[in-house]
Order: sequence, then structure tokens, then C-alpha cells
Amino acid sequence: MKKAILITGCSSGIGYTAAHALNQRGYHVIASCRSSSDVKRLQSEGLTCIQLDLTDTKSIQLGVQKTLALCEGRLYGLFNNGAYGQPGALEDLPTDGLRAQFEANFFGWHELVRLILPIMRQQNEGRIIQNSSVLGFAAMKYRGAYNASKFALEGWTDTLRLELHSSNVRIALIEPGPIETQFRSNAKMAFLKWINVEASIHKNEYQKQLQRLSVTESNNQFTLPPESCLPALIHALESTRPKLRYRVTTPTKIFAILKRLLPGKWLDPILRKAA
Repeated sequence: MKKAILITGCSSGIGYTAAHALNQRGYHVIASCRSSSDVKRLQSEGLTCIQLDLTDTKSIQLGVQKTLALCEGRLYGLFNNGAYGQPGALEDLPTDGLRAQFEANFFGWHELVRLILPIMRQQNEGRIIQNSSVLGFAAMKYRGAYNASKFALEGWTDTLRLELHSSNVRIALIEPGPIETQFRSNAKMAFLKWINVEASIHKNEYQKQLQRLSVTESNNQFTLPPESCLPALIHALESTRPKLRYRVTTPTKIFAILKRLLPGKWLDPILRKAA
């Protein structure tokens, strides 16, 4: 029987690539997307796909019910991937904007794991892979909401790992740096929804941010395609000794070293330039 895995955020980027790759690898992939149009598109490409909105409790519950029905109650893996970035200085971001970021990037993930974990405990096996970010341990300006959600995710995942120690359920983090996805276009929409550019002291910097978010392709030499996350994901799913963290892209690896070696007052100027 094929091992079943639920993947969130499959409309594009890492989730989309992972769904197709694991399907070809022989997994029973249950892909999920927030919008019905994306669900239909992935179904037309031969994937099993369901609708699941991480900001909606009923949608999460229904998504889990559909998933368990599709895999006959046995779910080996969960790849928590669905998320977006909310740009803007923290002083300009309304609390509702920060709350929306956490609903999608953190609370929805928590709710999904709580529903699925009893199934994995009952079957005495399971893998939970959390797609975090370099911004889950290295803060950068104008990304405070996303930083906060990913920092929270890292601490949450570390805690759950300790609590799962006596079980046969393993949890791991993937920490990508710059990946070529539709992340910028989604971030631009969130930025324009919540940030009043004209009224901000950061107005000039925001103009640069909008230019960066408007381009279709990154000019960052370190940006990698979504496929670069696949080796980490496959190892986390299949290794008898999965790593606690998988660092993908050069910036993630460099900042992990700098974070460990440098005091904060030396690291801050580097982070300011990186932003």
C-alpha cells in the first residue's frame, strides 16, 4: 500500500513541486489548495487535490476528513507548507494584519497537526515536515510579521519534537532561503491590503520594496528553484534518522553559522544590509 502524505499550499512553488515529485516517487499524495480553481487545475494534472484553507477551522476539519477518507484512515506524512509573507514595518502594520499572518502561517498549522497527530500515534508511525525559513531564526527588517510567525513555528516544532520523543512520529524543519516562487506577488497583495504607504515614515523604503515585489523573477544570485527543497523533504520522509533541521540555499547556511558565532551587535549590521 502506498504511503499517503498530505501537502498544504500546493497551488505553486514548493508545495506544487513537492506534490508532483512525491506522486512520481510512488506516494499517495493528497495535495491541497486554498482556492477551488487551483484544486481543479491540479486535479486536471493528475493529482489528488482537495480544498483546504488554513485560516478557516471548518475548512481544516473538512480537509482532514476528506484526506482520511482518501487514504483509508492511514496517513504517513504531513508537509505543512501553505503560507504567505506580510511585508511592512511593524509600526505600520495593524494588529489585524499581524493576526491574519499568524492565522495562515501558524495557528492553521497547529490545528492541522492536532487533528492528524492522533492518527499517527494510533498507527505508530508518521512524519511531520514543517516548511520554515531562514527568517525563522534570522530577522530582517520590513518582514516582522513573517519573521514572527516563523520564529514561533520553530519554537513550536522544537517543543513538539521533545513531546514526541517516546513515539514513532518524527518532526523536522526545512529552512529555505530565497526560492523562486509566487511568494513576491502574494506578498505584494498583502502589503497593499494592510500598509498605508503614503502615511508612513518608511515611504521611500516602501517604494523600493514595491519595485522588488513587482518583478516576476528574482535577481538574487542565491535564489534557487523549488526543486532544491526536494532532497531535504525526501530525506525527512524516508530516513530512519531524519535531521532536526534542513537548511536549503547558501544564505540560510551562512546565517546559521553567523547566528551561532557572532554577538547580536555584530550581526545586526549584516542583517540590515541583507534586508
